[in-house]
Amino acid sequence: MPNAKLKHYLQLHVLVLIAGFTAILGELITIGAIELVWFRMVMAGILMFVYIKIVGVNLKISKKTFLQFSVAGVIIALHWITFFEAINQSNVSIALAMFSSGAFFASFIEPLFFKRRVFASEIIFGIIVIIGVFLITSSQMGYVNGIVLGLISALLSTLFAVINGRFIEKHTASVISFYEFVSGVAFLTLFILVSGRQFNAAFFNLSTADWIYLFILASICTAYAFIGSVHVMRYISPFTVIISYNLEPVYSIAFALMLFPETEKMSPQFYLGAVLVLVTVLFDAIFKNYKRRRTKTERIPD
Repeated sequence: MPNAKLKHYLQLHVLVLIAGFTAILGELITIGAIELVWFRMVMAGILMFVYIKIVGVNLKISKKTFLQFSVAGVIIALHWITFFEAINQSNVSIALAMFSSGAFFASFIEPLFFKRRVFASEIIFGIIVIIGVFLITSSQMGYVNGIVLGLISALLSTLFAVINGRFIEKHTASVISFYEFVSGVAFLTLFILVSGRQFNAAFFNLSTADWIYLFILASICTAYAFIGSVHVMRYISPFTVIISYNLEPVYSIAFALMLFPETEKMSPQFYLGAVLVLVTVLFDAIFKNYKRRRTKTERIPD
């Protein structure tokens, strides 16, 4: 884009690096996935509320809209729980390789929500993604639970993104996220109480390292990353942003190999499958962008 400056592209890739570090924090934090997500959403929700008050955003919405946001809040909470639990059940590399399959799920979920047909290219790319996932799965049979949880996490993430795509047509992103955080916290609080857990001193008795990692996760990797991504989209096209965020698993796996070499070293077949998934996702995005530009060009009258 003409008004996109180098600093905005650099900011975008800093945001992608931050997103890539989320999985690393999930590996470093020692508490369970449910507790981790509860703390993340509480802390991020508070920080988001402070931001909303500073910029003066109107939080008034209807009851119907609140219920819709609440459904999305539960979905994102479940996505984060399954994602971090996938890391606990396997490792960062496997969780992120499975998370990359989200584009495959989007190919079938988007047509349902936006009432369009499924394109042949999406089916082809989807089959290639399945092959990639099969290569990963067959080479890491000892991590079946992590693989399944990673796939569920990718499905929930895609569903959440598509739902938010409808919300953003009528509401500001900050208001949407704030109410999703609030509803996610309410859902997790109810679940924790029903499951027999208690919000006692032991629940909040975390190590200093866990508190530090949680604050980084909630502030930099959640609240700041969200605000930053909204800001950068004013200067860089959505397509460039999407393509860049598809590099998140690459950065995360690279971080994991450097920080946890003893648990993250995988078989050649795993990396072949992971590369196949990532390259397919990138080609899918590029192909769709090409078709979109071609359609616009054909519509321009002579």
